Amino acid sequence: MNSKNSNRFLIVLGTIIMQMGLGTIYTWSLFNAPLVSKFGWELSSVSITFSITSFALAFATLFAGKIQEKIGLRKLTAVSGILLGIGLMLSSQASSLAALYVLAGVIVGFADGTAYITSLSNLIKWFPNRKGLISGISVGAYGTGSLVFKYINGGLIESVGVSQAFLYWGLIVMAMIITGSLLVREASVAPSVTESGKREANQVAGPLQGAKDYTTGEMLRTKQAYLLFIVFFTACMSGLYLIGIVKDIGMQLAHLDAATAANAVAMIAIFNTAGRLILGALSDKVSRIKLVGCTLAVTAAAALVLSAVPLNYGLFFVCVAAIAFCFGGNITVFPAIVSDFFGLKNHTKNYGIVYQGFGIGALSGSFIAAMLGGFKPTFIVIGALCIVAMLIALTIRPPFAGTKEKDVPFKAYKRTA
Repeated sequence: MNSKNSNRFLIVLGTIIMQMGLGTIYTWSLFNAPLVSKFGWELSSVSITFSITSFALAFATLFAGKIQEKIGLRKLTAVSGILLGIGLMLSSQASSLAALYVLAGVIVGFADGTAYITSLSNLIKWFPNRKGLISGISVGAYGTGSLVFKYINGGLIESVGVSQAFLYWGLIVMAMIITGSLLVREASVAPSVTESGKREANQVAGPLQGAKDYTTGEMLRTKQAYLLFIVFFTACMSGLYLIGIVKDIGMQLAHLDAATAANAVAMIAIFNTAGRLILGALSDKVSRIKLVGCTLAVTAAAALVLSAVPLNYGLFFVCVAAIAFCFGGNITVFPAIVSDFFGLKNHTKNYGIVYQGFGIGALSGSFIAAMLGGFKPTFIVIGALCIVAMLIALTIRPPFAGTKEKDVPFKAYKRTA
């Protein structure tokens, strides 16, 4: 292994360690019931904490790129790890919902989002010819962290209690992110715009005339930015809404007992991670945006089945697995899609704009359910939105600079996308 590959291996390893630590926030549902039992709060009030975390995570991505330019990737991710750990450790002392919202919601979410997008974007820049695969590895590690810590945090809650579990959780995650930050090295110049990077990328994808690195302002002046936002928002809302209420769906719509319905939580984690790895790698070989169109078609079908078909054990788990698999894949493929459309140089900032669809999507499913009054009408809306987003994904073309979209051969775009 030469020194270049060795350095890149360490960067991948460091990013994986960080992403696993960051992904532990997806174990939040384990803390809901114990907090209700200890403090007597309403379950709905406690569960809002995770929505706040998700929104703060997405909001942080708007500023992460600018902060990285000032202090560098290593320092930024290390500070984020310290802040995230402190937020969790101080949550062990929280005795009010307001304190929980600020500490475990705003602080933890902001720190998580900052480290997530900067480490992910940096890794993609090191592997311009394997953007889908490398994004799958990074985002897959995020999902794996939630799966592993489902058992770690569950054990901590049982052994030391819910409040002390926050303390140990914070210490472990802080150590993981700081360790990962010491291994990464910043891509000071996006490899895709260097001569060696061009040769490396062209060997796989072939040259594509007209592509450029868009600034955020230039990106926002294209219609593609808003269309991609709609697609990403829809993909996120469908997955995040299911994650939040899957156990309740199993009990109410499929008439499963509580223990059986709870298995769907583990199934979501498994298929979510599988979708990230499989679809991420696949997206390097086919058109990424059209792959997303296919996943949205599958998600629409599953959502409409959940809303209109009498559910049994098998059908319920097939629909849950399908939505989780597609959601994981879409989360993975989209960072690469944004770089395909708008370049790598300003990827952190540009993806941060599109990523706001995640935060808004995290809140929208619950609001729609509250307005419509149930699971079934909500899934009808989600299914309809997925069909619209699918049509956008199947027809959208990249805004190549200096080239009219209709003049860009589809075959050339497909090699890059």
